[in-house]
Amino acid sequence: MEHISKEKIQLDFNRQEYSNDQLVSLYQKMLKPRLIEEKMLVLLRQGKISKWFSGIGQEAISIGVTSALNEDEYVLPMHRNLGVFTTRNIPLYRLFAQWQGKLSGFTKGRDRSFHFGTQEYKTIGMISHLGPQMGVACGIALSNLLREDKKVTAVFTGEGGTSEGDFHEALNIASVWGLPVLFCIENNGYGLSTPTKEQYNCENLADRGKGYGIESHIIDGNNIIEVFDQVNTLCKSMRLNPRPILLEFKTFRMRGHEEASGTKYVPNELIAEWALKDPIENYKNYLFNNDILSEKNDQEYREKIKKEIDSNWEKANNEATVDVDLDRELGDVFSPFEYHNIPASNQTHELRLIDAISDSLGESMMRFDNLVIMGQDIAEYGGVFKITEGFVKQFGKQRIRNTPICESGIVSTGYGLAINGSKAVIEMQFADFVSSGFNPIVNLLAKSNYRWGQSADVVIRMPCGAGVGAGPFHSQTNEAWFTKTPGLKIVYPAFPVDAKGLLATAIEDPNPVLFFEHKALYRTIRQEVPKGYYNLPLGKAALVKKGNDITIISYGAGIHWALEILDKHPQISVDLLDLRTLQPLDETAIFGSINKTGKVIILQEDSLFGGIASDISALIMENCFTSLDAPVKRVGSLETPIPFDKNLEEQYLGKHRFEEELLNLVAY
Repeated sequence: MEHISKEKIQLDFNRQEYSNDQLVSLYQKMLKPRLIEEKMLVLLRQGKISKWFSGIGQEAISIGVTSALNEDEYVLPMHRNLGVFTTRNIPLYRLFAQWQGKLSGFTKGRDRSFHFGTQEYKTIGMISHLGPQMGVACGIALSNLLREDKKVTAVFTGEGGTSEGDFHEALNIASVWGLPVLFCIENNGYGLSTPTKEQYNCENLADRGKGYGIESHIIDGNNIIEVFDQVNTLCKSMRLNPRPILLEFKTFRMRGHEEASGTKYVPNELIAEWALKDPIENYKNYLFNNDILSEKNDQEYREKIKKEIDSNWEKANNEATVDVDLDRELGDVFSPFEYHNIPASNQTHELRLIDAISDSLGESMMRFDNLVIMGQDIAEYGGVFKITEGFVKQFGKQRIRNTPICESGIVSTGYGLAINGSKAVIEMQFADFVSSGFNPIVNLLAKSNYRWGQSADVVIRMPCGAGVGAGPFHSQTNEAWFTKTPGLKIVYPAFPVDAKGLLATAIEDPNPVLFFEHKALYRTIRQEVPKGYYNLPLGKAALVKKGNDITIISYGAGIHWALEILDKHPQISVDLLDLRTLQPLDETAIFGSINKTGKVIILQEDSLFGGIASDISALIMENCFTSLDAPVKRVGSLETPIPFDKNLEEQYLGKHRFEEELLNLVAY
C-alpha cells in the first residue's frame, strides 16, 4: 500500500478501542454527504436546483453526533447538516425530490431544502427563524422523560443562532426541568457574513452553560473520532442520568452562508488555514497511514456512492412536478379530526365561567394521561386566576408544570411534546403576553401540518379582555392577530356551558387551538353546567336569541353587552348569534340569519380596523348582498391602546357606542 506522509495530517486522531470496521464506517458516512454536495454544487451552477447551503468542512459533526444516537432518538438538524439525513439512511431520491419541490419529497413541494421533518426517521428540520428549534427539542425530551424512555434528543444550532432569545430560553427550560437534550453548537466562524467577534463577547460559547447550570464541553468539530467518541460517551450517560449538555464544536464554514453569498468577506489566509484541517482529507490520510483503508477501497467506496447519487438523482429528476390540487392544498392546512359528540349529563351544577374552564381541564387531564399543562405559576399557586388550583395534588408536578417566563420557548416546547406523542395545554398568564411567543405559534404550530403532515396538538389558553381596569398590557382581546393565520383554530366562548364543552373539544383536536377566555366574565357569568365530561363542536355558532328584525353577531363579552342593551329595548326582535369559534367560522349560521332578517350589526371588543368584524362584513356583502335592507354595520373599540382609567376605558370600549348604532340600524 502506498503511504501518505503523516505531515499531511493536521488533526490528532486517537482510535482508542474502535475496530477497523467502525473507523471505516465513519469515513464512509462522511464521504457520502461530501460527494452529494459536490454533485449539488454542479447542479446549482447548471440551474437545476435553486439554492444550496453547504456543509463542506463540517461533516464530522453531523456524522459523529447522529452515529452516537440510537435510531429511535430524535435529532433536529439545521440546513448545513446533510450528514444527519444521510446517516439516518433517508433515501436519496426523497432528499433530491424535496430539494426540487417534488411530491416524493417530504413537503409536497410546499417548502424547500431541509425545512421538513419525518417521523419515520426521527428527524425534525428547522424553520428559517432557527431559534425555536431548541425549544422543540425540549418538548420532545420532556415527553421522553415523562415516559421514562431513557432517550436523548440532539438539536443543532450555529454560533449565530446562540444570539437568539429562543436559545437562552431553551437552555434555561432544559436546565430547570432536567431534560436530556444535547445542545450542539456548530461554531463555524461566521453568521452569514458577521464574524464571531461581532456575534458574542466571550471566548467560548460553551462557557454559557455555566450560567444555566448545564454541563458543557468543547470538541474539535473536524475530528470525527473525537466527535463520535465524546458524544457517544455523553449520550450513554444521559440515558442513565437525564440532563442537558451543551456542546460547542469548533469548525469552519468553507463556503458561503449559501452559495449566492460567496466568501469574499472571509480573509484568504483563514480559508487556507482551515482547508488544511479538512475533516475528510485528514481522516482519510490517517486511515491510509495506519493501513486501515487502502486507496483501492477508497476509490471503490467513492464509485459506489457516486453511482447511488446519480441513480437517485435521475429518479427524482424524472419525477413530474407537483400537480396543482386545490382540494389537497386546502385539506392539508389542518390535521384530520373527526368530532364525536359526547353528550352532556342531565346532572348540572351552577358554575362561573372560570369554574367551568377549570372543570374542563380537570376532566381532560383524567381522560388523556399524555396531557401536560404548562404555564407561569400554574402549579402550587394555581395560576394568577386560580384555574389550576389543586391540580398538582390531583395530577402531580410532572404534568402540571410551572414554567420560566419564556413564552416563545414554552410554545416551542409544547410543539415538541406534540411531535413526540403528547398533548399540551399552555396558559398565557395574560393574552397580551402571547406577543413574546408569536413566532412559534404562527410559524411552527400553524404551518406544521401543511408543511410536513405533523399535527400540532397544542391548546393555548388566552385570558383576555378589558373592563377590569388592567391597562394596555393586560387587557387586549387580540384574536385578530391569529384569525389571519391559516392553520390555527380560534375559540372564544361567552358562557360557562360553552367554555367547558369547547375546551374539551379543543384538547381532543390534534390541531393548534387558541382558546380565548374573557377575564371580566370569569367570575361574573354563572350558568347551570353539566357535570362530568362532554364536548361541543367547533365551528358551530349558537343562537342566543331568535327574532326577525335584525341580526346581531358577536362573541365573548360582546354577547353580554348585546344582551344588556336588548333588555332595555324588548321591542327589537333580533337574532343574537354567538359565534363561539372564529376559526372555523359558522358561515352557514351567519348567512342564514341575515337572509332572514335583512339587517346585521357586528359587535367586537377589539379595535375596529383589521378585526374579524371586517372580514365577516365582507363575507356578508359577497354572499348576502341581495338580502340586505341596510348597510352592514360594524361596532368596535377605539383605535387606541386600552387605557387604565375607568372612564377612559369605558370611552374606549365599543360597548358604549353599540346601543346608538343598533337603534340607527333598526330605524334605517
